[in-house]
Amino acid sequence: MKSAVRSCLAVLAAAGGLSAVGPALAQTGSLPCDGVMQDRAACLRERGAAAQTARQGGFPKVDEAQLRQNALARCARQPPADQAACEQRVLGTGQTTFTGSVLGGGVIRMTETPVPAPSSSMAPMPAPSVTPMPATRPAPMPGQAPMPMPMPRPMPAPSQ
Repeated sequence: MKSAVRSCLAVLAAAGGLSAVGPALAQTGSLPCDGVMQDRAACLRERGAAAQTARQGGFPKVDEAQLRQNALARCARQPPADQAACEQRVLGTGQTTFTGSVLGGGVIRMTETPVPAPSSSMAPMPAPSVTPMPATRPAPMPGQAPMPMPMPRPMPAPSQ
């Protein structure tokens, strides 16, 4: 459990999201700077800057209500046909699933919406008719000249 939390925190720090972690972690400096996610020197600089910001009280508290309001405002900018589905994804209602991670590039929210089949008032497609092809010689391929005639044989010389 401890390593999972540490991994998540390392991802947040690498993505510049240390403000979401909070000042307590920035003060302890327990994020690994192992050079995997970014250069070790850059990681140490960011860790120091985060610790200083935390000491000065610079990390804002995450307001879940504001995050929800922002997400719904983004849904309001969608086309009218997509707004309801967007709100379901944001609020996690309906058949919404969450996959992915910050480390993998982002969290994917997917909502499955069943769409009814078209009504049965549509006439079924007629069965294809099977007509045999006439037995003819195939036509030459487009863009090709017809086969040339054989070369004529030379006439025998007149006998004397």
